[in-house]
Amino acid sequence: MSFLNAYLLPLTVLAALGSGLIAGLFFTFSNTIMKALSRMPPEQGMAAMQHINVVILNPVFLGIFVGTAVLGVVLGLRAVMAPAGWISVWLIVGALAYVAGSFALTRIVNVPMNDALARADATAAVAAVQWPAYVEPWLRWNHVRTVASIVAALAFTLAAVQMSRATAA
Repeated sequence: MSFLNAYLLPLTVLAALGSGLIAGLFFTFSNTIMKALSRMPPEQGMAAMQHINVVILNPVFLGIFVGTAVLGVVLGLRAVMAPAGWISVWLIVGALAYVAGSFALTRIVNVPMNDALARADATAAVAAVQWPAYVEPWLRWNHVRTVASIVAALAFTLAAVQMSRATAA
């Protein structure tokens, strides 16, 4: 626990940064990418999303996405095991928002949708039905992931500010 206490502030800053990066990615999908793909003919939009879903599974994205979830669990457990006022509150809020609202939601909702899309044939007849049925619910859940990641980034940032103030005092 002493190692964790010694590095609590930098780990919290990393969790805030990771949450913010993921929030930005999800926001970009909600605000831009899915809108652009939806304006394309269904078979083209569907095929493009199939490619995106393959390319995004790279070490940089996965390191940030999974690493932030691991940090969230560690920081949340630390906050529960050694309560420290508002610092603990913000760590728990950040951990719950990211782990449940971003990471778990992705695994439970968006990944199965992406897997089903990957198995589909992006021909005009299939895409005309499957693509619109995919876009709306995927986008709705992506909005939730975006908000959860923003909340996590904010909560981890507030925890880091509280830690800095406590150290300076």
